[in-house]
Formats: sequence, structure tokens, C-alpha cells
Amino acid sequence: MFKLLLIEDDATLFSEIQDRLQQWSYAVHGIQDFGNVLQEFTTVKPDLVIIDIQLPKFDGFHWCRMIRSHSNVPILFLSSRDHPTDMVMSMQLGADDFVQKPFHFDVLIAKIQAVLRRVYNYSSDAITLKTWFGAAIDSDKNTVTLNGEVIELTKNEMFILKKLLQHKNKIVTRDELIKSLWDDERFVSDNTLTVNVNRLRKKLDELKLGRYIETKTGQGYMAAGEGQ
Repeated sequence: MFKLLLIEDDATLFSEIQDRLQQWSYAVHGIQDFGNVLQEFTTVKPDLVIIDIQLPKFDGFHWCRMIRSHSNVPILFLSSRDHPTDMVMSMQLGADDFVQKPFHFDVLIAKIQAVLRRVYNYSSDAITLKTWFGAAIDSDKNTVTLNGEVIELTKNEMFILKKLLQHKNKIVTRDELIKSLWDDERFVSDNTLTVNVNRLRKKLDELKLGRYIETKTGQGYMAAGEGQ
């Protein structure tokens, strides 16, 4: 049974979501002290965090930063705010997906299932990567290491990197990446993929590897192979 931490201060909405998720055999935990979310997160050790943006004391962006500083657990944002920058900000902070309120519960379930599948089913990926331009790729730890320097990737970022390296020197279309990452492209904006790829490239830049992930305008992305 997956443990979910639902960080939602609206008691009525929390109870409704909790009841529905428990029907799908998820164990749903709430927050008692919204000024001490990180400690409760550490105690629960959830498999996935669902977090509202508008919260008492500190907003969801703050707690996303705090959680990301300690863990790569998948994070899904809920928000009644409809400004595009909220989605962009959440992805830049390391969130895995974003659900706009009000939402159809089937959409929420589909997104939760998609995130859990791609995060916890990595062993089903047939490709085994060792090195890339001298960098060691560790998909179990979600790290890339070069000359003693280590960068940590989120599950999404590592998935994208592995997918591109599986097809080195070939274009992987945006549609293919979206379908692979989110299972059903109806529930994902095109901008979400852009944010994830840009975040991956920025991290790889720390190892001077970002230049090897090329954007093919109007098509998709391509990872260069050695010797290029």
C-alpha cells in the first residue's frame, strides 16, 4: 500500500480526497501543524506528497523547497490559482505534476497512478547506462558524476535523460516523451515537458554536459553520443 501525504488545510476537501483515495487502497496522511510540515513529512515517510499552494503560515512552494532539500519523493501540486506561473514555479522547484482545482477525481487518480508508476517501476526499464561523455549515470541513486562532482536529478529528470540516451544521436519527439512520462498526454501541458528538460539541462551544465542535450525546434530533443 502506497503512503500519501496530503498537505491540504481545507478540512472538507481533505476528507473528501482522503475518502476517495482510501477507496483505491492508498494510505492517506494529513498535517497536524502547518508550521512544522517538514517534521511531519519526515515522520510519515510518504511515497508521494500532494500539496496545496495556498496554506497557513508558509505556502506550498516553501514546503516543496524544504522537502526537495531532503528527498526526491514525488510531489504533486493542487491549486485553485490559475496563473501559468504557478505551474512553471512548481516544476522549477522539482514537482512532478500539477492539478488545477476544481478537478475531476478521475484526473487526480490518473495523475497519481502515472507518477507512482514512473517513479517506482524503474526496474522495468530495459536499458542499463554506465557512462556518457565520461560521466557515470546511476539511475538507482538518480545521480550523474563526472570528475568527482555529483549532481542529483529528480525521477522525471533521470527518466528523460535515460530516454534520450537510449536513442543517442536520434531525435526523441516531444509527443513520445510526454506519452512515456505521463502515460496520457491529455492530462499534461506541453509547457510541463519544456520546464523539465530545461531543468535537466541546467543541472547538466554544472558538469558541462548540458550542451549535449540539443533542442530540435518543432520536433523534440536529441542527446549527442561520444565522438560528436
